[in-house]
Amino acid sequence: MSELDFGGRSLKSEPLCVAAFEVGDIMALGPSPFRNRRVGYVTGGRFEGPRLTGDILPGGGNWPESGTAVDGAALGTFDARSVWRTDDGAVIYVTYTGRSVVPADVGAAFRDPAKPEVDPSRYSIRVAFVFETGDPRYDWLNGLLAVGCGERVEGGVRHYIHAIG
Repeated sequence: MSELDFGGRSLKSEPLCVAAFEVGDIMALGPSPFRNRRVGYVTGGRFEGPRLTGDILPGGGNWPESGTAVDGAALGTFDARSVWRTDDGAVIYVTYTGRSVVPADVGAAFRDPAKPEVDPSRYSIRVAFVFETGDPRYDWLNGLLAVGCGERVEGGVRHYIHAIG
């Protein structure tokens, strides 16, 4: 393998927040000629971090697509949108995309109500967030890209989000 020269450019990250999304029933639309899509609507939630804390408002959602890898793992992409309101009243439009890899046995455990939790090290959820707000106190979010990892929790998903600089 050859060594790449990045010209001294590197990425740094700092914790932004932990966002816990509450999600209602997930509706499977089933396989179409184009994809296998599901729809999950956000019913609420909370985000907390050193500079960003508040509520995830009901009404957003995720329109994920899925497929299957050669080894049987479920592969997914995310297309999510939500509106957040900070504790001091700012309204922020949040979108994210990402990828998930869920081995077949973990997928079966997710569908089994008798199995309350699955160790997050057994699957992968990776996300990339962008933010939009007109509130000058949070203008710094408008130019920010954030990435994170997620875990499935009872009633939704929790994302650990890092600002990239």
